[in-house]
Amino acid sequence: MPDDLKRKVGAIAPRLSEWRRHLHAHPELSFQEVETQKFVEARLRELGLEPVRPWQTAVVAAVKGSRPGRTVAVRADMDALPIQEATGAPYASTRPGVMHACGHDGHTAILLGLATLLAQEPDFPGEIRLLFQPAEELPPGGAKGMIEAGVLEGVDAVIGLHLIAHQQVGTAAWCEGPMMANADAFTVRIKGQGGHGSSPHQTIDAIAVGAQIVTALQTVVSRRRDPTRPGVLSVGTFNAGFTFNVIAPEAVMRGTARSFDDETRELLERETRRIVEGVAASMGASAAVEWVTGYPAVVNHPEVAEVLAAAARESLGSERVTVQSPVMGGEDFAYFARERPAAFLFVGAGNREKGIDSPHHSPTFEIDEESLPLGLEVMARAARRLLAAD
Repeated sequence: MPDDLKRKVGAIAPRLSEWRRHLHAHPELSFQEVETQKFVEARLRELGLEPVRPWQTAVVAAVKGSRPGRTVAVRADMDALPIQEATGAPYASTRPGVMHACGHDGHTAILLGLATLLAQEPDFPGEIRLLFQPAEELPPGGAKGMIEAGVLEGVDAVIGLHLIAHQQVGTAAWCEGPMMANADAFTVRIKGQGGHGSSPHQTIDAIAVGAQIVTALQTVVSRRRDPTRPGVLSVGTFNAGFTFNVIAPEAVMRGTARSFDDETRELLERETRRIVEGVAASMGASAAVEWVTGYPAVVNHPEVAEVLAAAARESLGSERVTVQSPVMGGEDFAYFARERPAAFLFVGAGNREKGIDSPHHSPTFEIDEESLPLGLEVMARAARRLLAAD
């Protein structure tokens, strides 16, 4: 791509904001991205591309260069979250209880921008395949289904990014190896014996059993896990009881387990089951664990990750690109990384001076739209570098 890439990106920056704001105002939940799919297809057809629907609400378009070469896929997720927006923005969600609270609207706009740049100047070898993915937020997610539908056939490498609101706009972060965690979920169902609150000796209190289980589960990470291998086990909900003077006969708890390697992942499940069943039995109750294996860890391929980092340094400046410590969040980009050499990049989208620093998945989540052209420039440089790789 020519040296005036920044100028060309700047020329389409207003459209990036326009597309992002349209998507933000019209969010759709996972596997329901029908209007989003149509919007993306319309923009791609305006560029002379021929989008296809390989699976459910996904969209894929190929931009072919002027000569044979490698194939690089670039992925963006499109779905929103079941959150009531409270930003007060003029382009706020028009759909009650649904909001783009994680930046996926920005990801989609950036990928449309990449399509625009490439269509304007297809003087490159090979093919850049644009993957507009549904349902990142809701396991089993959309990546796995797209892969099974064949979207990676002939692909040599895959790249993606995530806009990060707590990271300052104008910066980027990357790493080799594990970047995001295995993300599993579990449900614990406890069965005791209900009764009158004045006669606890005639009951088996499911709340008391559950409280002991919550406490005992803390030892999985602190005493059962290898301390050199990161792991998290958290109980997020605990529901039981009917009223103040009735001993609860049942309780339900839900939580999540995070790790980076398969051995720790298996240990967290095994020890959770052992503790839940053992504690319940010791107190005269019974308990069962339902374990849902979620997204695997995002593991960046060293060579692809370095290409992303080099593109970010060229776009933003070396001092603004840092090595990222692995984070415990989950991402179904991991499935692409299991199939092909791939890497993921964090791009700063926050700005405390503008008051843009709300956490992801928050009703007040917002991004600094200056991150859109910066993200586009990085991905354009990275894709071209990967096409030129031996």
